[in-house]
Amino acid sequence: MTAEEIQEGKVLLIDKPLDWTSFDVVNKVRWNIRKAYNLKKIKVGHAGTLDPKATGLLIVCTGKFTKRIDEIQAESKVYTGTIKLGVTTPTYDTESEEDQTFPTEHITEELIHEATKQFLGEIDQYPPAHSAIKVDGKRLYELARAGKEVELKARRIHIYDFKITKIDLPFVEFEVHCGKGTYIRSLANDFGKALNSGGYLTELRRTKIGDFSVENAENGVLELNFFQENS
Repeated sequence: MTAEEIQEGKVLLIDKPLDWTSFDVVNKVRWNIRKAYNLKKIKVGHAGTLDPKATGLLIVCTGKFTKRIDEIQAESKVYTGTIKLGVTTPTYDTESEEDQTFPTEHITEELIHEATKQFLGEIDQYPPAHSAIKVDGKRLYELARAGKEVELKARRIHIYDFKITKIDLPFVEFEVHCGKGTYIRSLANDFGKALNSGGYLTELRRTKIGDFSVENAENGVLELNFFQENS
């Protein structure tokens, strides 16, 4: 790639590491581009946030292609992950400690597969209290950390497919194909409730956004050495 191509616009496919924020990735990409191409300024943005505890496909756009971010974010997405049943956490994932336990003795494989049907098609979903959604100019996770309760509003989302790929109780592995705005953490929490129990997300990986796949992400990472240590 040349500096001119970077400024005209590139779509970079990044396999986001665990514990990196999406903002961390954008900063690292911008820093590497400026250093590699001796640029004082370059527009860089990502198309769809991944939580720190999630890995997988993060699409980063440069230059004039940052105008395509909304278009890419609107594409459907595919995730794989693991839900732990019988317990919950305040953040619905491993960013916080387990806080409540629930019975699991009644949960069977048949019940698990049957419960997925409740989440297909257009459904209403409440976002996690610990999320980046803004209310009155403040992000929900900031309000939650300050101990302030906020009345959450349900959002209409679309789940095209939700299938269970492995059951090893209390852990359940899944693959979900969903539309824009879906919180997989909320799906894990709601899935636990649907089983008259609890549940939270222990692993999450995004594998696709539209026609873009994480399988093609490696070249983007290697080309600019985005995650090279001590860079």
